[in-house]
Amino acid sequence: MERQLVLRHGDLELTATLHYPFGDNAANEEKKGAVLICHGFVGNRIGVDRLFVKTARAIASKGRFVLRFDYGGCGESSGDYGALGFSSMIDQTRTALDYLLGMDCVDPSRVVLLGHSLGGAVALHTAIKDKRVSRLVLWSAVAYPFNDIVRIVGRDQYDRAVITGSADHAGYLLQPAFFESLQQHQPFQAASRFNGDVLLVHGTSDDSIPADYSFLYQKLFWTRSEGQCDKEIIFQADHTFSSFAHQQEAIRVTSSWIEKQEKSQEEWHHWSI
Repeated sequence: MERQLVLRHGDLELTATLHYPFGDNAANEEKKGAVLICHGFVGNRIGVDRLFVKTARAIASKGRFVLRFDYGGCGESSGDYGALGFSSMIDQTRTALDYLLGMDCVDPSRVVLLGHSLGGAVALHTAIKDKRVSRLVLWSAVAYPFNDIVRIVGRDQYDRAVITGSADHAGYLLQPAFFESLQQHQPFQAASRFNGDVLLVHGTSDDSIPADYSFLYQKLFWTRSEGQCDKEIIFQADHTFSSFAHQQEAIRVTSSWIEKQEKSQEEWHHWSI
């Protein structure tokens, strides 16, 4: 079952879709794990080629809640994306977490953030700030928000935003405040501050965000005293895993990894008792 809802975040109305657990693992009465999906730059909760819809349904079929939502000014949510910036996206993500963890049937120790592209960087910074996040899945994650987004929109568009007050990218008017907020966050420098488990997924044919970023992320996560980090590089996959085979592989790897981590947590809990 899926339900459409609206999350209130200040003056913003964030449109979201909640997927309820189903399948063999949904039958028991115990609390369920939950996954929150964070879409990327000028994206939406559906995803390119319905990537996030397919992902949410696959994960829900394993007995977990999944929430996917549109950031302010994207998809069906209210607001002006180009004026809000990175910090606002972190805060919006925490509002979505509030909703998930406000559900009595969600296990607060089994909350995963799945972030794609810029949403990966947002998910990482959210997890550092909000200790309720136990695990991270980063798909094709941005590592240098300002440099990466300026490269995508074009340096001339960035200069236009600074000079005139806004620049048009794919119908979104990006304001200087948006770019300034990107400069204030450095995921590589912050990565070691998250102590939970991490899965990195990237395609070798990603022309937007280099696959090398995932190798660098893994090295940084490995320096921590706590938390594991696994990496899956999908051969010839592009930035949005747009072929059917690449979509299925990213979804399969992610769902299996979440299940494996939760099983290990459960076994450790029983052993420690």
